[in-house]
Amino acid sequence: MTAGIAASVPADQPSRRLRAIALLILAVSLFSGLDTVAKVLVTRIHIPLVQVVWLRFLGQTLYMAAIFGLMGLPRLLTTRKLSLQLVRSLLLVSTTACNFYALQTLRLDQTVTITFLAPLVVAALAGPLLGEWIGWRRGVAIAVGFLGVVVALHPGHTPLSLAVVASLGGMLAYALFMLLTRYLSAFDRPEVTLFYSLLLGTIAGAPMALSAWVPPPDAATWWMLAALGALGGMGHWLFILAYRLAPASTVSPFLYLQLITMTLAGYLVFGDSPDAYTLAGAAIIIASGVYLVHRERMTRPLSDPVIAR
Repeated sequence: MTAGIAASVPADQPSRRLRAIALLILAVSLFSGLDTVAKVLVTRIHIPLVQVVWLRFLGQTLYMAAIFGLMGLPRLLTTRKLSLQLVRSLLLVSTTACNFYALQTLRLDQTVTITFLAPLVVAALAGPLLGEWIGWRRGVAIAVGFLGVVVALHPGHTPLSLAVVASLGGMLAYALFMLLTRYLSAFDRPEVTLFYSLLLGTIAGAPMALSAWVPPPDAATWWMLAALGALGGMGHWLFILAYRLAPASTVSPFLYLQLITMTLAGYLVFGDSPDAYTLAGAAIIIASGVYLVHRERMTRPLSDPVIAR
């Protein structure tokens, strides 16, 4: 989630690389678990979407407060870019809400395929927004990646639903979130940026969530609601550790293994199987993303994680 966390990575030893890859795979598995639990809560138990989104942020905020302690909260709130931190927090709320909304209708593998487009959008927007212009090779890779989304959605075969629009909107919000994360990494510590990303969803979401509150029907539902923050928080923490252990160019390609974990979760929990269009589109997007990582590695050290929940 937090960019700039791997700006100075220790010697790239084989054992460190393997640990980093293992941590990243575990992180994306936890993110898949987060989406799966959210889909179960909204579609099967019929917990209101706003309640699920709010408890996801509240849970991770409480876990961070417990880890750092009340005495550590002033340090977490010390930022040099308050307004941008709040905008970034709004973007994360937007991408979470859009993603959870889309999950009510779309399969898990469909939403993650659309999300894979976010790093390509980041590369395309980094030039006009951050002055990080790309060459023609990466420009072609980005165009091919967008083609992959067209293949995955196969417009004309099925109507463009609100769920697809929400998923695309969440992806765009997350791309902007990552660009802002990259910019803020030069001003604030990673834990500060991580904590601020939760604040708006926790504070501003409370009135809406409480007004729509539906009491969980049983203990299992309470456990699933509590798991939202734990899955997100632990996933983000492992994500950070992975990028501290090894260069992003080493671990970033393994982010796309989330397609496997999401597809497996969709099949085991919901009986969903990806169709040929989604698999073909995902393959195109993943190939484009891996090529971007390769070109970035050829031109300069890659220091930015590209995807997370």
